[in-house]
Amino acid sequence: MRKDKTIDKEIAVINPAAVDQNMTFVITVKLERERLDMLDAFRNMIRKDIQVQQCYYVTGEADFIIICTARDMKDFEVLTHRLFFDNQNVRSFKTSVVMDRTKVGLSVLTNG
Repeated sequence: MRKDKTIDKEIAVINPAAVDQNMTFVITVKLERERLDMLDAFRNMIRKDIQVQQCYYVTGEADFIIICTARDMKDFEVLTHRLFFDNQNVRSFKTSVVMDRTKVGLSVLTNG
């Protein structure tokens, strides 16, 4: 399955609280412009950020949905400045604070 790229990568799921990342956030992001170069710049910035766990380019009201962690609200505030406020191509973002990690995983239903 590794040879035919069915397995993309193998990872360990770390308990965020065990590494002092006590808070998880779901963030929707709207960009000012969706030019290819600006999309690529945003994607590259997000890929490099260690606090971002997942990022999805989506249709609908938002352009991206991001899952990230932080030690506390002050740490999250620093993250928002780094990723959103300091980025002129970010029109707006909305944050939901995760109350409970009910299910976490990346499993995919397979045929067999």
